Amino acid sequence: MGTVIFFYFAGVIVLTASLVVALRNPIYSALSLLVMFFHVAGLYVTLHAEFLAAIQIIVYAGAILVLYLFVVMLLNVKRDEQFNKQGTVAMFLGLVLLTEAVLLGMSQGFSVATPTTGVSGEAGASVGNTESIGEILYSTYLFPFEIASLILLVAMVGAIILTKKGIMEPKA
Repeated sequence: MGTVIFFYFAGVIVLTASLVVALRNPIYSALSLLVMFFHVAGLYVTLHAEFLAAIQIIVYAGAILVLYLFVVMLLNVKRDEQFNKQGTVAMFLGLVLLTEAVLLGMSQGFSVATPTTGVSGEAGASVGNTESIGEILYSTYLFPFEIASLILLVAMVGAIILTKKGIMEPKA
């Protein structure tokens, strides 16, 4: 039963991700992206990662998708543009990837791995999902976490400097 649910979520994710790229209307594309985000959250729930599912909905479906919609509304795209008509190359590469996925699935017997928890044994029963993520994040992965926060800080400062550049220039 778990395999059927996994393949449902995976199929809908692949379908809606391809619709994000294929649809001409940017609003329909954003709605397809929203459906994809919710199905990724559903996939996290089936893996018993409820915290990641909640973060997926809050951050991606809530914040990132709203940002995309603001950009689409600000750009006010009204005309259809053809992008170099690369449909035949895309179809060929998609067929190659599908063939590879089927061959890989046949060699693995289409088995889906069972999720494992980060904390094992008796301690895993008393510690919740959020606590185990926090413990691993601030112990094992502390250095990459701090590097990512510094990169985000530099990006924020750079964005502020780029937007304020016109204001800070001296007037003649």
